[in-house]
Amino acid sequence: MNKYLVKTDSTLMEFLLNHYNKKNVKNLLKFKQVSVNGQVISQFDYSLKRDDEIVVDRNPNNNSSLDIIYEDRELIVINKPAGLLSMAGGNEKEKTAYHLVGEYLKSKNKNARVFIVHRLDKETSGVLLFAKNEIIKNKLQNNWNDIVYKRGYLAIIEGKLKKKHGTIKNHLDESKTQMVYIANNGKGKLAITNYKVLKESRYNSLIEVFLETGRKNQIRVHMQSLGHSIVGDKKYGATTNPIKRMGLHSHVFAFVHPDTKARMEFKAVVPEEFKKMFK
Repeated sequence: MNKYLVKTDSTLMEFLLNHYNKKNVKNLLKFKQVSVNGQVISQFDYSLKRDDEIVVDRNPNNNSSLDIIYEDRELIVINKPAGLLSMAGGNEKEKTAYHLVGEYLKSKNKNARVFIVHRLDKETSGVLLFAKNEIIKNKLQNNWNDIVYKRGYLAIIEGKLKKKHGTIKNHLDESKTQMVYIANNGKGKLAITNYKVLKESRYNSLIEVFLETGRKNQIRVHMQSLGHSIVGDKKYGATTNPIKRMGLHSHVFAFVHPDTKARMEFKAVVPEEFKKMFK
């Protein structure tokens, strides 16, 4: 175990590169072996302040299967894998992200509690935020539209878009069978999606999406409306599944803390299966 004291403001990556080579730094962050002021941090661009204490422990006692991006006294942010429910919606018996975070917190403090703040679809991976007490949970949810300033996703879609960037704006409603659809005559809830193409292959495109609204299945329905469904999304028109999962990943999420007013931004690494599609 090695301890360091930060002398000047920097990012975590910049600080660690003063002591380890780039490959070692990536592995230290990947395997949750770095903590800042007692909290495990794996975000490479995490901001460090003077007098922060950095601990590098190559043999941490952490048996959790969670990919923890950030944790402090009030919040915990994870990189949710595809195929894991955010939270049970009814009688589901399978494990959920909520359940796993709760287990992890209780392993450190038997009286710990966890509160879900928002959700990702089961087949969507990426940044997912939880609260450790009901007060901060309510502050986040009650001010959600005012404090959340960035919701970014990467999506692999079928085919190539003629228009390489644009905004989709309409109203979405939900049927009794839980299918979300574009509503006419002003019914439903306003949904706004901004997108741009990052890369293209012979049969697919990688796009970056930023949401102005957060409606259920919003990106999935909007991509289908353009005739380019997200790969693996059979529910909304996909006919191919080259990566054996739905091609949607929440890669960045940011908000202004309701108490401290600090701008907090969290990023989840791009899944390997996404990278392999566009080598």
